[in-house]
Amino acid sequence: MFEKLEHTALSVEDIERSLKFYCELLGFTVLKRLEPDPALPQGKVLDLQEDAGAKIAHLELGGVMLELFQFVKPLGKPLPKEFTQADHGFTHIALKTQDTKAAYQYLVDRDVEFYSEPVEFRPGVWICFFRGPDGETIELRQT
Repeated sequence: MFEKLEHTALSVEDIERSLKFYCELLGFTVLKRLEPDPALPQGKVLDLQEDAGAKIAHLELGGVMLELFQFVKPLGKPLPKEFTQADHGFTHIALKTQDTKAAYQYLVDRDVEFYSEPVEFRPGVWICFFRGPDGETIELRQT
């Protein structure tokens, strides 16, 4: 019945800033961009106000899609400062890398905020977590 995880979506404050981060810094490719369209039933399918609308970008990396939304109506709220990885709901996305330490250094050199340096979580599995432009959490994972 279900085939695969098709995509993950991320609501952002500024789609241009997020596109720069995900494409220029992390290597995602833009598949499609959509502007708010009153003919689309976004409000209905998302249980938002009837005239809800968002700028949308479909990005791809390694055959997986990340969908960015910048809602123009209603305006979204930022993640609460107290939100942690222990809270319920989707908490992060993970990017596979062949060299976590090199990827970490590449991003640190570009002023990306990390939770910690890379750690060998289990034998042969290196991970670390960093923040995206809206405070979202992203994992680097080497196996």
